Amino acid sequence: MTPFARKILPNLIADTQGAEIAEAAAVLPLMFTILLGIFWFGQAYSIYGAITRAAVDGARAGSLPYCATCIGNYSISQYSANAVAAVQADLLASKLDPSLAQFPSPQPTFVACPGTQSNTACNSTASTNVCVQLPVLLQTGVGTGPCGVSVTFQYPFQFWLPFTSLNNQRIYISASAQAPNQTQ
Repeated sequence: MTPFARKILPNLIADTQGAEIAEAAAVLPLMFTILLGIFWFGQAYSIYGAITRAAVDGARAGSLPYCATCIGNYSISQYSANAVAAVQADLLASKLDPSLAQFPSPQPTFVACPGTQSNTACNSTASTNVCVQLPVLLQTGVGTGPCGVSVTFQYPFQFWLPFTSLNNQRIYISASAQAPNQTQ
């Protein structure tokens, strides 16, 4: 080793100029991806809360009589229309597009209420994709419960997380709610 190399080599090894830049170049992309992940998962959770609230309000609206003089003479299509209208109103209030709602896959299965005009398949009004099932026998923790309404749908969400497997990945967030039939 030459005398010049003996002087320069220890100085180059001990010199830390530029180390911060190299460390930042290694850490900043990871930190940026984590921050984006927090933001996008927060957005997904916000949409989950909004569509769950819409499903709860839809089930509640579908379980109430739609007119004061119609008690006992309910129309499945009218109850379904009330449930769908409530879901759409909540989605619009949450600044979500109701036309993006989709039928759940797979459809939930319920047992028909005994002695009623019941349709356990998804009922829906024209141009909506909200699954309204009524009157169905609701399940409780200890067996069967009262007759009621079930509202179920899915809403799409698309992540944007560069350099990950979730980048431009579309997922469907499901919302489901049940409410017992009300008499007013």
